[in-house]
Amino acid sequence: MKLKAQEQSEKTALITGSASGIGYQLAYIFASENYNLVLVDRNEFKLLEVADNLKEKFHILVKTIVKDLSISTSPEEIFTELQETGIHVDILVNNAGFGTYGLFNETSLKSELEMLQVNLVCLTHLTKLFLKDMVKRGKGKILNVASAAAFQPGPLMAVYFATKAYVLSFSEAIANELEGTGVTVTVLCPGSTVSEFHERTGMADSKLVKGQKMMDAETVALIGYDALMRGKTIVIPGLLNKIFAKSVRFFPRNLVTKVVRSMQENK
Repeated sequence: MKLKAQEQSEKTALITGSASGIGYQLAYIFASENYNLVLVDRNEFKLLEVADNLKEKFHILVKTIVKDLSISTSPEEIFTELQETGIHVDILVNNAGFGTYGLFNETSLKSELEMLQVNLVCLTHLTKLFLKDMVKRGKGKILNVASAAAFQPGPLMAVYFATKAYVLSFSEAIANELEGTGVTVTVLCPGSTVSEFHERTGMADSKLVKGQKMMDAETVALIGYDALMRGKTIVIPGLLNKIFAKSVRFFPRNLVTKVVRSMQENK
């Protein structure tokens, strides 16, 4: 079933990386709040399964867009498809992202270039495309998912940490620019979260992950959603994550980098 312009609910949220993890939990929350959804992910099977479940449970309209966001043309294709169907996006959630683990001189250049495209370029591109219409209408919200990794350098995940630092800085800057427009930008900076992320990156045996109690994706999503609705700019779930993120500024950068390196290493 195609989602047509503003049928039933008049609110629509677009969520990238919505087939699992934090993205899925955010989709569930928005659906429970009677938002129509545009769900974007490259995993077609999981995406369709999620869409069917949410439609059946909450009686909302869901449009699925299967896209590999590491391909540079994907953001424009998503935007054009929604323009052609007359769907206005009220809330944009840039959640899609991934990481690689290992020494920079040994990791895959191809994977890291794709990571830059997904974590950084695609997020910027989608924000640019959808923000103009939000400002024109005088309302809208954007949630960019960064990480607690955004606050310090990350040896063994150098490129990933750097992409999240960009997301944090970019989000803070445009949040300031948009004051008074009716549009808000929130950046969600979770610490280690229970998901498939650590297995995919190969860091499941690191000191940061193995044997550690991590926040679940549902809790992170709820905290992010609440902050988004309140128009808060930065949200860091978890007291220890907040303390670490705010304390790094008081220590020498080389010491912080060494501590992060120690935490990232395998046991």
